[in-house]
Amino acid sequence: MLNDLKNLPDDVDELKAIIAGLAADLNSKALLIEKLKHQLSGLRRQNFGASSEALDQLELVLECEEIAAAADQPRETENLPETRRLQPKRKPLPDHLPRDEQIISPELATGGACDGCGGKLKTLGEDITEELEYIPGRFRVSRFVRPKLACSCCDKIHQAPLPSRPIHRGRPGPGLLAHILVSKYADHLPLYRQSQIFAREKVEIDRSTLAGWVGASATLLEPLAEAIGRRVKKGQAIFADDTTVQVQAPKTGKTKTGRFWAYVRDERPYGNPGAGDTSPAVYYRYTPSREGKWPAEHLADYEGWMHADGYTGFNKLYDKGKVTEMACMAHVRRKFFDIHKSSGPDIAAEALKRIAELYKVEEFARGKPPKDRREIRQARAKVIFEDLEIWLQTQLNACKSGKSALAGAIRYALSRMKRMTPYLEHGFLELDNNTAERSIRPIAVGRKNYLFMGSDRGGKSAAIAYTLIETAKLNGVDPKAWLTDVLSRIADHKINRIEELLP
Repeated sequence: MLNDLKNLPDDVDELKAIIAGLAADLNSKALLIEKLKHQLSGLRRQNFGASSEALDQLELVLECEEIAAAADQPRETENLPETRRLQPKRKPLPDHLPRDEQIISPELATGGACDGCGGKLKTLGEDITEELEYIPGRFRVSRFVRPKLACSCCDKIHQAPLPSRPIHRGRPGPGLLAHILVSKYADHLPLYRQSQIFAREKVEIDRSTLAGWVGASATLLEPLAEAIGRRVKKGQAIFADDTTVQVQAPKTGKTKTGRFWAYVRDERPYGNPGAGDTSPAVYYRYTPSREGKWPAEHLADYEGWMHADGYTGFNKLYDKGKVTEMACMAHVRRKFFDIHKSSGPDIAAEALKRIAELYKVEEFARGKPPKDRREIRQARAKVIFEDLEIWLQTQLNACKSGKSALAGAIRYALSRMKRMTPYLEHGFLELDNNTAERSIRPIAVGRKNYLFMGSDRGGKSAAIAYTLIETAKLNGVDPKAWLTDVLSRIADHKINRIEELLP
């Protein structure tokens, strides 16, 4: 760059060299400005709205750690020595709560006679167990009254067993547990806030107690989440995506980055008549990193098509030959959209217009059987798709700089479109991976409230809860009502018939 304009050389060649250097410098700066404007536009859209809500981080750390610890506790404790059993100090359930009393008498099973000698039974006493239950909008207490009857002949004592409950020796009923799970993982209410809400109803439940209940419930419901996972992997095409979550790193006081993976089966856009039950389902998994070994492990027994972004970690799946990649047009469109919003070149606008034509065909084909969808795409979408590829290549060749954001978007589009062509031949495939992207939105919303997980085990508990709740929502089922029913029955349900409980 010239520092002294008074000392310009008189030689024409020297002046030309100076001008050429300035032109190159200006061109480089113009590219940098374009790149920075593009990044700034994207960051503004990501950071819309008010700043993050200030949360009590200590409460959140404890909450996540306690859920993880509770999930690791064995469910059955009745055979443990008395010295090893946890003996928390319990406050009595509030007297002002209404009571629903259920008498469970051994007379119902024995017909009023001793099953040992046939003698007549007489009342000896009774045991009363109180369970805190929740009916939407109000608390109630369920009382299980179990009279003790003694045989008048042999003095043998008879008492009906206590019904199975979600948490052994625990206070919460299935409705309350379902309410807590849905409030945390569907409504994104941290447990300490729920504790404050309960306190307003004059029911004091510590956050640590709620965390223990959530962890224990996740452990109890894990077989059902795995059943949903097996169902997802039976589909001929699935959708996959992942998102980040901050996790507390042990003994460091800092956080690390974990991942939630979502695998979705959704055949509703084409109905697939005659294929049996095609109800949608989503299966979440948590991992401590984004290494490619994790999706390869999650889908080790899957064979079929997978809609996904261009993450190279999925290559381990594709290389085995059992899983075939289907790329996503929405990712391509997003890059041109960002460029159009930041600088608005005509090329980006034209690309968006051409992509929109492909989506118009998809709108017309939605809901039709796979065979009809293929015929529609072959007749209407194929020529648009092929023309788009040719046009993009022409625009790339005409780009002034191969380093510009526009050139990068075109190269990305051309590389991904090579992996999109199967959708033209198979009616059960989709043009994009939006189904999976929609499935990770609840996690993205939730992490703004809880900020981070307390541990990797807490991440696993969250993945179980998200699997159950989001699958119920996909099927139009009220997750709270369904979980209430499941939690009231799953303890006694045979594991080899767990699919009967699916939503």
